[in-house]
Amino acid sequence: MDKYSFLNAAHTAYFAQLYDEYLINPDRIEPSWRAFFQGFDFGMESAHEGDLVVEHQGSSVTVPDNVKKEFQVVKLIDAYRSRGHLFTRTNPVRERRNYEPKLDIQNFGLSNEDLGKEFDSGELIGIGKATLQNIIDHLKMVYCESIGVEYMYIRKPDEVKWIQNWLHQNNNHAKFNENQKKQILKKLNEAVSFESFLHTKYVGQKRFSLEGNESLIPGLDALIENAADKGVNQFVLGMAHRGRLNVLTNIFGKPVTDIFSEFDGKDYEQDIFDGDVKYHLGYTSKRKTDNGNDININIVPNPSHLETVGAVVEGIARAKQDMHTPNDMSKTLPIVLHGDAAVAGQGIVYEVVQMAQLEAYKTGGTIHVVVNNQVGFTTNYLDARSSTYCTDIAKVTLSPVLHVNADDAEAVVHAMNFALDYRMEFGRDVFIDLLGYRKYGHNEGDEPMFTQPQLYKAIKKHKNSRDIYADKLLKEGLINKDHVKNLEKSYKEGLEEELESSRKKENTIITPFMQDEWEGYHTATEDKMMEKVPTGVKREVLEKITNTISQLPEDRNFIRKIKKIVEVRQTMFDKDELDWAMGEHLAYGSLMLEGYNIRMSGQDVERGTFSHRHAVVKSENQEQEFILHNNLDATGKFEIYNSHLSEYGVVGFEYGYALARPKTLTIWEAQFGDFSNGAQIMIDQYISAGEDKWKNQNGLVMLLPHGYEGQGAEHSSARPERYLQLCARDNMFVANCTTPANMFHLLRRQMVVDYRKPLIVFTPKSLLRLPAAVSKVEEFENGHFQEIIDSDAGDSAFAKAKTLVFTSGKFYYDLLEYRKENNRNDVAIVRIEQLFPLPVNQIQEIIKNYGSEDIVWAQEEPRNMGAYAHLLLHMPETRNWRVCSRNMYAAPATGSATRSKLRHSKVIEDVFNNNK
Repeated sequence: MDKYSFLNAAHTAYFAQLYDEYLINPDRIEPSWRAFFQGFDFGMESAHEGDLVVEHQGSSVTVPDNVKKEFQVVKLIDAYRSRGHLFTRTNPVRERRNYEPKLDIQNFGLSNEDLGKEFDSGELIGIGKATLQNIIDHLKMVYCESIGVEYMYIRKPDEVKWIQNWLHQNNNHAKFNENQKKQILKKLNEAVSFESFLHTKYVGQKRFSLEGNESLIPGLDALIENAADKGVNQFVLGMAHRGRLNVLTNIFGKPVTDIFSEFDGKDYEQDIFDGDVKYHLGYTSKRKTDNGNDININIVPNPSHLETVGAVVEGIARAKQDMHTPNDMSKTLPIVLHGDAAVAGQGIVYEVVQMAQLEAYKTGGTIHVVVNNQVGFTTNYLDARSSTYCTDIAKVTLSPVLHVNADDAEAVVHAMNFALDYRMEFGRDVFIDLLGYRKYGHNEGDEPMFTQPQLYKAIKKHKNSRDIYADKLLKEGLINKDHVKNLEKSYKEGLEEELESSRKKENTIITPFMQDEWEGYHTATEDKMMEKVPTGVKREVLEKITNTISQLPEDRNFIRKIKKIVEVRQTMFDKDELDWAMGEHLAYGSLMLEGYNIRMSGQDVERGTFSHRHAVVKSENQEQEFILHNNLDATGKFEIYNSHLSEYGVVGFEYGYALARPKTLTIWEAQFGDFSNGAQIMIDQYISAGEDKWKNQNGLVMLLPHGYEGQGAEHSSARPERYLQLCARDNMFVANCTTPANMFHLLRRQMVVDYRKPLIVFTPKSLLRLPAAVSKVEEFENGHFQEIIDSDAGDSAFAKAKTLVFTSGKFYYDLLEYRKENNRNDVAIVRIEQLFPLPVNQIQEIIKNYGSEDIVWAQEEPRNMGAYAHLLLHMPETRNWRVCSRNMYAAPATGSATRSKLRHSKVIEDVFNNNK
């Protein structure tokens, strides 16, 4: 073979294209060419002068100089794509760090003599055959000006090509008409004027100003308007405090009279509502876009735990998608705004990002916007992360990132347009790093010069983005010099009128969040929570459910154990001995037949950590999944998902889901109860306090396996004391059930009432298969949830019991077993099934009926844990009870099974040994 026969000059464009594809995705290249290019790369690294010889299909081929140069230009293009973002002009107030190697042409075997030469590689960037100088100029415009783009790590060539084609339109520069430019200026003026108005009217008050990143407002405005044109009609936005008031006013249209009332510190109109600071409140707005599209936009209330709200946003978005357009996720758009220090530093971001493509949690792509102040409170970015960028978390899901200079408003809107187009095309996450600054300190009373003196000297001299953009439009002849003055005057006059109107109002009115979804639901006080709610189900319905969930598809093979587990469900029903799993299954099935949906997620919930549930069964050969509940021909649907190894993120997601879909029984189950420790922020900030702070009802159910079986400190306690400490007035239910039937009624009550409260259930482990922990069918047919179970009531053997024992949960069965073995009929045992609201009146009535002098509280937990302190708070008379428990310990349980058994036995013996 002649050494030039297939590398002649006529084919250089083809070879350049082939080499470019090799650099993007070598696996797609035909093996012999891949080997050739690998040899070329090796030869270029090792060769100094002379011919470059490469093996191809068994022959040595000398690469002509013109082809070699072409390949070197392709490498230069690839370097701009991969590393151009490191050399952008994206920082408005600081010099960028220096990165090596730079993009100098000498680093690619090219010289100044080549600048005037034409190369076919220009075809790769959409400008045709062009001189090297023109190619470089084009690359700098696309990759190294106000927008830096990271995307070359994406492993899907079609996405990479789509991104490249999008970027090379208009050289990655915005091309807006006069009206669009004036709209950008209008929104910039609103953002700037709103902040300066608050700064003068409420001197020194915290508002967490957006100043330094005002271009967020025209960016969000364009994003929402353009998304609506593409068919999006539901928007769910989450953000922390920075710029929140500005977004509420200028994007959501929240009446500024309400915001002024919040600044003036007026009391709330409702006594039962404690409220929250103004920059944490949520809001829902229905509006028409400029093009007449009807949209619903929601900004989710959030606590000061900055990134927590991201998980809630995703849950709300998924709920809306499942409700409104289950076959088209694109119609609901989640948008999450982050802070630069928070997105880099907080672990929940990783948990939420990992949800992006999981079947249980995906939402068709989220647009993430980082409002980058370059400082976290007082911490410089070099102390806040090890990664190059705060957005490097995006690489986990191979999401593109655009780093944008916040002073360039057109670039910001352009980047938002890219993010929207990418999300709608691929249904995947995309990140925008809006690189600006923070004009004042962390809050407006803080002095930033203490910690960043050089930065803040630069910021003091820096023009705001509105004035920068106005100068640009003035030079273009689109506005005159009075245009901005008139815009600002008109906007501030409107604010003055609203301020005057606000000060005539006596109280602050808080608009409930997402009220459309909550039509027909009412606020419930503790009295209402204690009402008896009929939750029984007719026998024929229970039979139908049992028959459905005890039959596997006949045309599939299943392992023998699965067949037995499923078939025994019918046997249990026929024998009138229903276990815990059946209690759950009958609750879910009956609710589905009444039109409610069931959604459950958590680690290993499909089978159940303790292998009791088997809500999903898999065929033996193909591992096809079957949810037998969905064969019920019910209007409700049963969805159950094994989650990734996350508590914080998943609980946040499920809380959000329950917030948007009250007609769905939404359940999170911990693998072991104490694993909810990982979600403590969600529990403290949302689950226990959300209704009191934000008027948000929520019916999330948390199932927390609890019980002392000698498995060590981490597998014993669900930490009931922590939940009970959070209980107040009417904020949630806390239960520790002992029978399948009571669990059945508890779950059904959760849905059939006309209000929603979080429900915490300390579910058992050993009781899942304990022969004594079964219920009869009639217990499911009749009645309601029992807050207290007194099985000894009416039994003459215990009518005059000397000792009356109150306990909760699985410990009851341990005490019962001891009582039977020792024939101790002088001890009556009562189970408190609902720990909050505590059934005080029922407890007092039982005490009165028995008349026992020796009253005992018995718990298997150490005394500083469990429900004991809770009883003392809510029933002061319990101070006179005898307490039987383990001693106070730092750890919930010992790691020694022998020691655990001894301690457990000691508590039981104490119960039955009255030493008064």
